Amino acid sequence: MSQGEAAGHGTAKPQDQGWAWMVLLAAVLLQGLTLGFPCCIGVFFTDLQHEFQASNSQTSWFPSIMVAVLHGGGPLCSILVKRFGCRFVVMLGGLLSGLGMVSSSFCKSISQLYLTAGLITGLGSCFSFQAGVTVLGYYFVRWRTLANAVASTGVSLGFTLWPLLSQYLLDEMGWRNTFLIFGGILLNCCVCGAIMRPIQLASGSLPQSAKPEEEPGNRAEEAQMSNGASPHHPMLQQHTRRTKCFQVLQKYLAFDIFCQNKGYQIYTIGVTWMMMGFALPHVYLVPYAIHNGVEERKAALLISVIGFINIFIRPLTGLLSGHRVFTGRRIYLFSLAVLLCGLSNFICVISAEFSVLILYCVILSIAMSGVGALTFQVLMDVVEMDRFSSALGLFTILESVTLLIGPPLTGLLVDITSDFHYVFYNSSFFLLSAALFMGLSFCALEKKNKLREASKAHLDNPSRYQYSETLTEPKAENQSPPAVEYITTV
Repeated sequence: MSQGEAAGHGTAKPQDQGWAWMVLLAAVLLQGLTLGFPCCIGVFFTDLQHEFQASNSQTSWFPSIMVAVLHGGGPLCSILVKRFGCRFVVMLGGLLSGLGMVSSSFCKSISQLYLTAGLITGLGSCFSFQAGVTVLGYYFVRWRTLANAVASTGVSLGFTLWPLLSQYLLDEMGWRNTFLIFGGILLNCCVCGAIMRPIQLASGSLPQSAKPEEEPGNRAEEAQMSNGASPHHPMLQQHTRRTKCFQVLQKYLAFDIFCQNKGYQIYTIGVTWMMMGFALPHVYLVPYAIHNGVEERKAALLISVIGFINIFIRPLTGLLSGHRVFTGRRIYLFSLAVLLCGLSNFICVISAEFSVLILYCVILSIAMSGVGALTFQVLMDVVEMDRFSSALGLFTILESVTLLIGPPLTGLLVDITSDFHYVFYNSSFFLLSAALFMGLSFCALEKKNKLREASKAHLDNPSRYQYSETLTEPKAENQSPPAVEYITTV
């Protein structure tokens, strides 16, 4: 057993009962603290601009870096979980998040915020969130789906509470003291990590990892040694390093699936393009409302409205998408939700009245619930489950790139034109084009696959990588999840 496995599996504990529910409660709090936190940054947007004399583009880099690192740090988090265990990584993430926000309160320039709040807090949030989701897989087997659904409500709670708390603290003591308090609040991730005690899985349920002599790199090394080569030979060492590097890339970034699986290729490109516009309303909605004369407290309430509605709509969307009517059609339901997100932005262009913006938040929240509930379910539909974690690695890395560059580029356009309407024009363009691309491409792919199947003499041997949805048998109760699994969310 590796050191990471030893750290992740301690004293024997029963699953799906007892302490597992305390772990679930900690996971809810974790998701509210980590995934919900970036939504409140828009509340500080105007104050940071005035403090540092920064443009819209310069200021928007700060939340963009935070969200991009939060989504794109999955492979690094997985390596740490395998090496040190989930509990350690959750607590490390809490320390980094708290340190990042405390340091941010002393920043003298907007560029320093990129490092402290953007990189350090973003990376800490990534570690705490993704390791916290992973540990749920060990504590829950029979109720795993329910546990993940309940844990995801923490995101909606964070969306609801963080903006309200931010505006109150900002009014009372300014942004620097508020960031200092946020550092203390985020340290509660360490408390959540302490609750996540290591668990010993049932005998025989641990996934069997490949033995050293079975790995390709070791087999190549043995072949060289059998031919008389020294294990310290420079050529052999270089070949071994290359092989191990290739194995890591295959495990965490599945380029082979991207090249061969058309469904995964279309979906990854579509979601990556979509993310250029998806985060824009979260970053610019509050500044847009304040710019148009809405009171600051009311402007902060807009984000809370989105989060509050998400609490109820997201679980319902998940249940609806699981109905047999949508079997094999979830990609079209996802595309419809993205399309609705894009169309809803035109409401803000029509009017910036507070009542109109509330209507916009209600419609946007319903559409966002569909996107959030279906993003990874659709990914499971287009990729074989034994390669899901590696496919997810490439997926999150690519979407983090567009999450990083989308808001600053739009902010630059706003700086040039002095017109906030371009935020919503841009968002609609990326969302609508992504929805149409995914929907039409999967429709064409489905027709092509049907024609191919009809022309085959043997229907029992479908293409390994064609887009199809197969119903899988539920896991046995004593079966554990992979030793390393990282999950992100929208």
